[in-house]
Amino acid sequence: MTRSCSALGCSARDNGRSRERGISFHQFPVDAAQRREWIRAVNRLDPRSRRAWSPGPGAILCSRHFAEADFERYGLRRKLRRGAVPSRFPLAVRDGERWLSNDAAAPGFSNDVFLQLQEKVERGEQAYCYCALMVQDVSLQKCQEWDLQTQRATGFVDLGAGSLDADEAPLASEAVVIMAAGISSPWRAPLGYFFVSSVTGCLLAQLLRQAISKLNNIGVTVLAVTSGATACGADTARALGVRISPQRIRCAFHHPPSSAHCIAYFFDVCHALQLIRNALQYFQKVQWLSDTVQWQHVVELATLQEEKLLGPRSGHPVSEETYQLKVNHAAQLFSESVADALEHLQKVGLASFQNCGGTVKFLRTISRLCDVFCGRGSYGSRMKGPLLAGNYNKISPLFHEAKTFFVTLTDSMGRYIIKSKRRLGFLSFLLNAESLKWLYSNPVIQESAPSHRLLTSAFSLDPLERFLQVLQQACGAGNGNPTCATFQAAYHKVLAGCSLAPDSMRSTACISSLDLSSSHRTDLTLGGICSQYNPARERMLAAELPCCAGLLLRDFPLSRALTDLSLHKQSITFAAGLVAEQLASSLQCEACVASLFESDGSTLRTGTASMEMGDQYFPHHSLAIQSN
Repeated sequence: MTRSCSALGCSARDNGRSRERGISFHQFPVDAAQRREWIRAVNRLDPRSRRAWSPGPGAILCSRHFAEADFERYGLRRKLRRGAVPSRFPLAVRDGERWLSNDAAAPGFSNDVFLQLQEKVERGEQAYCYCALMVQDVSLQKCQEWDLQTQRATGFVDLGAGSLDADEAPLASEAVVIMAAGISSPWRAPLGYFFVSSVTGCLLAQLLRQAISKLNNIGVTVLAVTSGATACGADTARALGVRISPQRIRCAFHHPPSSAHCIAYFFDVCHALQLIRNALQYFQKVQWLSDTVQWQHVVELATLQEEKLLGPRSGHPVSEETYQLKVNHAAQLFSESVADALEHLQKVGLASFQNCGGTVKFLRTISRLCDVFCGRGSYGSRMKGPLLAGNYNKISPLFHEAKTFFVTLTDSMGRYIIKSKRRLGFLSFLLNAESLKWLYSNPVIQESAPSHRLLTSAFSLDPLERFLQVLQQACGAGNGNPTCATFQAAYHKVLAGCSLAPDSMRSTACISSLDLSSSHRTDLTLGGICSQYNPARERMLAAELPCCAGLLLRDFPLSRALTDLSLHKQSITFAAGLVAEQLASSLQCEACVASLFESDGSTLRTGTASMEMGDQYFPHHSLAIQSN
């Protein structure tokens, strides 16, 4: 096992590369008096006992911490003088300064990241003592390249020890990235990456256990691990000791295997939603108790074109007026807005949406579960915020209801979905629910997290997905996969501007924060379903200038609206409406689309928008003011 220098902030490792650069390594002296002087010079604290650090039998210091006068030379050899005491220790990097700016960002775990975390822990910053891990793989272009700087061939498998020196060294086709995230404070730390030829569950399990051990050595306790809800993710969970079975779920695994410390396992919610969507589309109809969930209801809503409906006039239940409905294609499939839209269409009497009560309840159950597992920050309200004692009492009954719901779902032949080949999405939510309940009742959490405060977003792949999107932009490879050399250069560039401060990754990421997982959730919108079942209609919507909402002054050309001063007020309103329509056609965030059109006191839903026929439908007042 490669040893590292024991000095705080030093990344030197006792390997061939360091010795090629003239760095030597020296063990702590046996003499008690001189050993105490070395310990005093190193000036470290044990992160657990909070007392003076005591070096182990293999503790070493590199030659960079000794003055040149501390060495004696014998020809080409150099030896440390008797009684020499280390005296050169660089100042620790401040919080506001950038880190990893001088790191080559080679494959493997980044020593600089672990040293930064160690400094945080030794300074007593409680938020960095507990974290969650997440792992994700990235496809690479499988090719061999020549590095002019190092004069070596690149593109091979590398797990942190350098490329394999052999005639038949395998080329890398994927990169595995591991990240740590705070569970009570939104900090992020990319721990490293690895070039591999193929990703397996056993390989990911070994890398995760190695990361957990390295974090434990610096005083950081891992409480949860998250992977994608894929076949490889399920193999990783089983390799770690997690049991995913409808009859019995074991949501945590021991690390080390013989210890009493347990770590919870989560599947990414976004991946699970995709699996549930695919399962619902595959079965078309799903039975549960006395209700039926029908995929056709969602298809009818997504492909719904402009409909003229009769409904009660606002404030006058007896009289009727004509309404025009248009679908907001940015609405997420599993959301309250889509459930409300289905309910509304059932009430107004559309034949295609009769008996959709089971579908509405199914969508609402999944939506509430997503609110729990996709909390975006510390200040979210209700179930979208951090897990606290107040909302845990509301979340626990929801988990029980969802479990009863999922285990009773059957297809048209009466076979249980939870036992079919399409079960992983539902099992993922059941596993996540058990893991979250186990975490909240964990004594370690009760002692460490302030007010039992857990950020559930740390148990998803959203932070890592955002980091990978920034990496992809830095690679500049377009739609193609990057090469190993391109990926390594981009990784170095992105990490050079990051810090361990909370939410620093968000500030450096040049990505809209409107939807952190838009790359995964595009097919989970009504627009994605519409493009699948009615591609001609979707292309027409994309080609039209005004779309996704009611239109203003339909026969009034844009050029006239911008130039006719006699109709200044109407021109401003119409131009603002066109801007809103254009924005709505490209936004993937349903709340953002709703904010463009909803005025104060509006009762409109974000799933559908309605307007009285013959009247103008104005955009949000703030947009009109900005256009003016």
